[in-house]
Amino acid sequence: MKRISALTAVLMATGLAGCGGDVATKSDFTAVNPTEPVSDWKLVWSDEFDGSSIDKNKWAHEVNCSGGGNNEKQCYTDSVDNSFVADGKLHIVALPAEDSAVLPYTSARLSTKYKGDFKYGRFEMRAKLPSGQGAWPAFWMLPTDEVYGGWPKSGEIDILEAVNLKAVDAEGVAEANVHGTLHYGRVWPNNASSGKGYLLPDGINPADDFHTYAIEWQEGEIRWYVDGYLYQTQMASKVRYNASGEAIGLNHRGWFAEYFDIATGELATQWNSAPFDQRFHLLLNLAVGGNWPENVNNLGIDANAFADSQTFAIDYVRVYECSQDLASGKGCETVRAGYKDADTLVTGLAPIPSPPSNGIAQNLTIFDDQANPSWPMWDCCAGSNPIEVTDDEEHGVAAEFTVSATPTVLGFYNRTPLGSGTAFDATGIVSEGIVQFDMKVMTAPASPDASWSFKIEAAGGDSAVELALSAGNAGAEPVTGQWATYTFSVQSLFDAGLDISAIDVLMIFPTWGTGDGAVFRLDNVRIYNPNIGLTLFEDKVNPNWPLWDCCAGSEPKVVITDAPYGAVAQFEIAGSPDTVLGFFAADGAAYDASALLADGAISFDLRVVSAPANVASTWVFKIESSAGASAVEVPLASGNNDQAPVTGQWARYRFSLQSLFDAGLDISDINVLMIFPAWGTGQGAVYQLDNVKISNN
Repeated sequence: MKRISALTAVLMATGLAGCGGDVATKSDFTAVNPTEPVSDWKLVWSDEFDGSSIDKNKWAHEVNCSGGGNNEKQCYTDSVDNSFVADGKLHIVALPAEDSAVLPYTSARLSTKYKGDFKYGRFEMRAKLPSGQGAWPAFWMLPTDEVYGGWPKSGEIDILEAVNLKAVDAEGVAEANVHGTLHYGRVWPNNASSGKGYLLPDGINPADDFHTYAIEWQEGEIRWYVDGYLYQTQMASKVRYNASGEAIGLNHRGWFAEYFDIATGELATQWNSAPFDQRFHLLLNLAVGGNWPENVNNLGIDANAFADSQTFAIDYVRVYECSQDLASGKGCETVRAGYKDADTLVTGLAPIPSPPSNGIAQNLTIFDDQANPSWPMWDCCAGSNPIEVTDDEEHGVAAEFTVSATPTVLGFYNRTPLGSGTAFDATGIVSEGIVQFDMKVMTAPASPDASWSFKIEAAGGDSAVELALSAGNAGAEPVTGQWATYTFSVQSLFDAGLDISAIDVLMIFPTWGTGDGAVFRLDNVRIYNPNIGLTLFEDKVNPNWPLWDCCAGSEPKVVITDAPYGAVAQFEIAGSPDTVLGFFAADGAAYDASALLADGAISFDLRVVSAPANVASTWVFKIESSAGASAVEVPLASGNNDQAPVTGQWARYRFSLQSLFDAGLDISDINVLMIFPAWGTGQGAVYQLDNVKISNN
């Protein structure tokens, strides 16, 4: 069975072109000679089509009207009208069928299954392709044994395909692309394919003359050639592992397989040479119409193009093996300089393994007004002593670094003996996490050639990413005397190759050897997810956390107040003073704040509009969890440096999760948050809340 991918159709529709040029080889040839192989390839099978008929010891006809699995419009026959040998060539001919036929055309499809089955090698054909809207010739391979399951789980290798050659578009451009494609992955319709189109140089159309089409297939790699020019390389995926040996990503995203693991018996994704590590056989066919050709170029089938037949003419088919290493097929590569560059190496569709995580997002503060003892300030090589300064005009306490003439890098270090030796695992925040810090250059480096770098390392230095510092601030270089914030996403660092499961060094420095005289300060150095948390109210009600009056029957409401607050939540105690007010989690909406324990807090802005009539009344903050089984109640003023609310003035209140946890709160199941005058003393109170959050802010 053979189905065309959406990718191939897109490539055809857009006319994706390849590049021309010479081919360098390991055997000192400048190109593959289509009549004799390079010296280290050994011919093991061929058909030169020099006889008077198709060699049945090499080829078998497939006879059916199944449409190739692509809604093609031909029946495949073994008639000499549709396939024959003459003039030293195999002719596969598509013809209009009789009016009473099942499908409107006839053609042929030949296979070497059980007659010519191969694992690795060079597979080459010299052929002249048919033309016309609806013509679809192919030289391709299918697995003989289907070790990994039915199509496409055991793979398909399309050495050469073309559709609608010479069909002319509205701009007068004739279709001339040829294509090479791999099919693999999960069971249809969740199959995957990847490939590339190629245009011959100088506007040559493959339907005008004979050209050679080949692949070189070895363990983990397949390369495509036209007339000896390498235009495409596809490779098995290469998995990235962390310091613990766990899969965390892909160094190269190529093909993949999905089959049952022998050890576990479970269906699993495999990032290795499979499915292209078993024996395959060759196929030659000429289809008419089908899902691909009928949906690109001029659409449908041009009956006039087939009225007098279309012919796929094959001069020869040859198979070579690499005698250097029969087990892997390696050692005879016919490549050119840069053959794995962006123009040639194709990105596949293998699923990318997710970094392992315990499911709990973690945040790290390295320096925020004081040093984290597990992440001390550090000078790699020059022997300076970074210090805490306490008199910065804008930041108060900051970390200050000085660079002398000795080349060095500076920052924060977590490896022993300086740090705790416990690397930071950022896998739980990979998608939304950031590395962020504030920096001010006090004195610029003396060298005018100095530029600033940001570098982060992991796993004892085995993994590292270095970037221009300006990349973290929209391309802006540091301005001496000015604080600026720099932000790098954890995802981008992971994509660049960092093992984010074991981060242990963070550095900011002038280019190596150019920093003499530089003095700079850092503050608010964090690796965290700014989006972790819960917003209970910010300009509008969170429907999962409605406004709530426990006992007096009032109806808290949203009102509009002065900028910058705008819409706020308003609470009134007009009836019974015996009540508490705030926010109540709907069923299933209780919040697990465990991920925020280290740096998180409950914060909100409050303004008392009318004070309680009882002048002895005091304000209270209370939080409950586990349906009231766990609770902590504290004076509201403790969240604002012991300052009680002042009627008519907004004030910000903050209660650290660590302090609430230490006081006995189960932070894993928070479901009630309350701000109220002490029980029974709140008559007449009116107050407003905004920006009510559980977060790291």
